[in-house]
Amino acid sequence: MAGERLAQGLKGLADERVDHRFKALPPDAEGLTVGELAAERRNLFADGFTTPVLALSAESVEHNLALMETYSTRHGLAFAPHGKTCMAPQLFARQLEHGAWGITAAVPHQARVYRSYGIQKIFLANEIVDAAALRWLAGELADDPDFRFICYVDSLRGIELMDTALRAAGATRPVDVVVELGAGEGARTGVRTETECLELADAIAGVDTLRLVGIAGYEGEVPRADFERVAAWLRRLVALAVEFDKAGRFADLDQIVISAGGSAWFDTVAEVFAEIPALSAPVLKLLRSGAYVSHDDGHYRRLTPFNRIPEEGALEPAFRLWAQVVSRPTPQQAFLNAGKRDAAYDLDLPQAQVVRSGRDGTLRPADGLTVTGLSDQHAWVATERSGDLEVGDWVGLGLSHPCTSFDKWQLIPLVERDGTVTDFIRTFF
Repeated sequence: MAGERLAQGLKGLADERVDHRFKALPPDAEGLTVGELAAERRNLFADGFTTPVLALSAESVEHNLALMETYSTRHGLAFAPHGKTCMAPQLFARQLEHGAWGITAAVPHQARVYRSYGIQKIFLANEIVDAAALRWLAGELADDPDFRFICYVDSLRGIELMDTALRAAGATRPVDVVVELGAGEGARTGVRTETECLELADAIAGVDTLRLVGIAGYEGEVPRADFERVAAWLRRLVALAVEFDKAGRFADLDQIVISAGGSAWFDTVAEVFAEIPALSAPVLKLLRSGAYVSHDDGHYRRLTPFNRIPEEGALEPAFRLWAQVVSRPTPQQAFLNAGKRDAAYDLDLPQAQVVRSGRDGTLRPADGLTVTGLSDQHAWVATERSGDLEVGDWVGLGLSHPCTSFDKWQLIPLVERDGTVTDFIRTFF
């Protein structure tokens, strides 16, 4: 049933009409469905796409999906990739096909998107205190006995608000929750001490609208993170789960959830989670990395754990933003027609990687080209030689931080190595 709902949702995406809402698509495709346009297998460079245009490498996406499936399986980890990275049901479907347990969300709106496409297991890595969202959640749980939902709790007030809202909604199933252990002073959400965690567990036990199923947190917020500090915090997380289990707080569960794991320290998570002792029920060791699906050419290229464990493989950057030279006012300066509305810039500026000649389509490395800044609709490019670029050339840009790349594009061409567009990835931000 769930698979049918997802398949139907994906068909609905393919049936959507192409029009002015979607940047960069060929003007002569107006009125076609997305599926019809994909079936034409147009070339990104020769068949009417306008610039700027964001392309997602079909080969790199497949490689990254397979690599993380292999890694998770090898290390005995369940995987709920964070969907806020891409907010793309087509990629969620691919992640599930590659063995994902479910999909992680950050806010209720994201969970609503997931449910509209039939996602049956959602881990929401935040506390929900919005009565309207809890009313919706109660309805989803009541309507679908196979729907599994887990979220954080990190405050007594949050528990009170959740209980009040769920009672008012007439909730028929308790909401599964995990206590969130914060990563330390100055970190983000989560309670700071084990004593506070025990207080939350007591409060959860005192209401029938919530059910404690485990412990979780986010090691990426450990202050001055390095292997020793991250591993020490993860061992606190595990020790807390062991203490809760010994105290009978997980009685009657058929599975205990212990979850961590962003995109920068999942190797340390795997190492420490391998140390989890036998508990009163099997442990769902849930990893939540999300940026891997597209990876990047900046932030995550530097931070990926695969830099530390090259024997496990390597992720491939899948994004390339193509923009054209629209102005060449001086021998040292060029301007491209892509800017802040098109490219991620919160962590790093785009990197010029390759130039495609506007005259004959030949490719050459973007040697001597440096993106020095972005305006709303322009990239500022410094050039070392007057012959490096001319108006009309296409420049392929590598991007940093996939989370702020996906959200600028509603429909992203999925492109094979030879430039053939095979599909279009729909996002919901």
